[in-house]
Amino acid sequence: MLMHMRTTLNIDDSLLKRAGQLTGVHEKTQLVRLGLEALISREAGKRLARLGGSEPHLKDVRRRRSAS
Repeated sequence: MLMHMRTTLNIDDSLLKRAGQLTGVHEKTQLVRLGLEALISREAGKRLARLGGSEPHLKDVRRRRSAS
């Protein structure tokens, strides 16, 4: 189930303009959504990187090799 929430945001017009120029997206709602998705992706990557090597005694996982 998707939930949508209407809210009021104060966003610098120059930020929206620059984001629109860089992405080609000019709808404010879409720009904010894309920005939030990028932020979530970046922070999730940082979190994953912090976990790297945190289980030194973990056995290696077998991986399939490609046929080529």
